[in-house]
Amino acid sequence: MERLQVYVDLVLKWQPAQNLIAPSTIPDIWTRHVVDSLQTLWTYPEARTWVDIGSGAGFPGVVTAILLADDPEAHVHMIESNQRKAAFLRTALRETGSKGTVHPGRIESVAKDWSLGKVDAVSARALASLETLFQLSEPFTREGAKAVFHKGQDFQREVNEASARWDFDLVEKVSVVDPTSRMLLFSEISARSE
Repeated sequence: MERLQVYVDLVLKWQPAQNLIAPSTIPDIWTRHVVDSLQTLWTYPEARTWVDIGSGAGFPGVVTAILLADDPEAHVHMIESNQRKAAFLRTALRETGSKGTVHPGRIESVAKDWSLGKVDAVSARALASLETLFQLSEPFTREGAKAVFHKGQDFQREVNEASARWDFDLVEKVSVVDPTSRMLLFSEISARSE
């Protein structure tokens, strides 16, 4: 809890200059962002090496790193192309004493040249459509990584659209934050041959 409080305080301190989260969500930061992000690790508690794509303010990447901070085997990689947000993420990891690496760059470039070993799970929150998320995470999922993506009430349409081009096993979990939202857990993801 102490680490999470340090992190929330950092988000609020950097918010005026960085616009890390939607201003309308500031009063509900603990529920809308922290608790929502806690669900990421809860979906794959056995995963120790994570890649969070499009990390932004660090929801869920920094939260996952905080939860795993005392596990010597755990590491969270965060990919963020915005240099100022990448600087914030590095500060958040340092100030919370969490283990992680910030990879400043475009997801496609960082993923294509990945040489840092096996990844257990990929996460993303409020980043892109499922179709795009599958493409971005494919360098990791084709090597066996699972994926967990936070999706809002329109999740079923996105699942239907993605299933036209991708095969996958899916488990849906109702979000503890919003009953119309889902934590979508994917495994065995593969692109269909054209």
